[in-house]
Amino acid sequence: AARRELAEETGLGPDAVGALHLEQLRTYTDPDRDPRMRVVSVAYAALLPDLPEPRGGGDAASARWWATGATGPLAFDHDRILTDARDRIGAKLEYTCLATEFCPAEFTLGELQQVYETVWGVELDRPNFRRKVLNVPDFVQPVDGPPRRTGGRGKPAALYRAGGTTTLHPPLLRPQPTDAPLSRPEGRTP
Repeated sequence: AARRELAEETGLGPDAVGALHLEQLRTYTDPDRDPRMRVVSVAYAALLPDLPEPRGGGDAASARWWATGATGPLAFDHDRILTDARDRIGAKLEYTCLATEFCPAEFTLGELQQVYETVWGVELDRPNFRRKVLNVPDFVQPVDGPPRRTGGRGKPAALYRAGGTTTLHPPLLRPQPTDAPLSRPEGRTP
């Protein structure tokens, strides 16, 4: 039903809707979330690289993609729903191979790193990221063939594809904010 509704509201074709990662996020039931009437919403998160341009359909007059935070305040509790989705996806990037769902079939480690940086909202150290990704067994697999020129300086980037594992061990943990105060055990003074 969620795939059908997504296709109807955006005009995405069956190939695009069938290929995307889709998972139920949460059910929102607060009686006052919509001032017009009692509304219960079941939200889903969908991930797809290289999104085609959407077309409005069904009861949507138009459709378009927005960058996170670019729309200003949304109606009702929709800002909270988007925040919950981003938090869920960000957390799942730590212990699953979900980041490869944002990438094309063949990708560079730089493109994979960009997924993590975009979702987590942080800048990652390139050599450290590369080392961590390549140390997780079967997270990514090298692609045979010539490397891809990425437009940057230096040698062309090697291409990879998603590996066969679904769980990252060891996990790729989000960096902690550096401006947060260090926690100290209770009862201890500096």
